[in-house]
Amino acid sequence: MKCLIIDDNPIARATLCELAAQLQNICVSAECSNAIDAYNYLQENPVDLLFLDIEMPGMSGLELIRNLGSLRPVVIFTTSKKDYAVEAFELDVADYLVKPLRPARFIQAINKAREILNSNKYEPKPETEFIFIRDTNVVRRLKLDDILFAEAMGDYVKLYTQEKLYAIHTKLKTVEERLPSCNFLRVHRSYIVALNKIDAFQDGALQIGSKFLPVTDTYRKILNERLNIL
Repeated sequence: MKCLIIDDNPIARATLCELAAQLQNICVSAECSNAIDAYNYLQENPVDLLFLDIEMPGMSGLELIRNLGSLRPVVIFTTSKKDYAVEAFELDVADYLVKPLRPARFIQAINKAREILNSNKYEPKPETEFIFIRDTNVVRRLKLDDILFAEAMGDYVKLYTQEKLYAIHTKLKTVEERLPSCNFLRVHRSYIVALNKIDAFQDGALQIGSKFLPVTDTYRKILNERLNIL
C-alpha cells in the first residue's frame, strides 16, 4: 500500500513513519504538514491510503476528505481528539486512531484498510441529486443543480437559487456535509459555492450572476485546481 501522511506535527509524522516501516507491503510515498499541500500532491500522485490528522491550520482533515471527490483514497484518521469520531465515520473512513498511537491498534487499522483495498469494494458514497430542507413549517425537496451558493448568517444559512432564497435554521458546516464535494466548494468561512455556477474568478473574489463573493487564501489554491483553469 502506498501511503500519504498528513499531520502538522513533525513528531506525529515521524511516529507514523516508524510504525509503517515495521510492517511489510507498506510504503510511505510522502509527508505533508497541511491539508492544502496534501490536496495538491494527490492531484498528481495517487496513493492507496491516507494517515490524516483532523485539526490542522488552514484546512482540516475533514474538509480535505470532502474536497477530494473521486481522488479520495482509503482514510485512517490519526488525531488527539475523540470528539470527531462520529463525523469521521459518517465519511466512511477505514478507522479512527486516537494519539498516542499504540502499535497493536495501528496494525488493526492497517488490516482494516488492507481488507477494503483487497475487496475492491471501496468507493466514495454516491452523490444524490437533491436535498430536503425545512422551509418554515414545510419540508421541501431542493434540487442540487438549482443551488447557486450558500451563505452563513448567524444561526441561519441562506441557500440562493435563481428563483428564490431559502433561509434554514442550521450551521454552514452542516450544509457543507450534506452537499456533494464534487459539485460544491467552501471558499470562505461564510460561503459555499456551486462550482458550475461560477461566472468569473479574479484575485480574492468570484462572481455568480450579479453576486460577488469573497475567496480566502486558504481555499484559493483549491479553487484554482477545481476550476481546471487553462
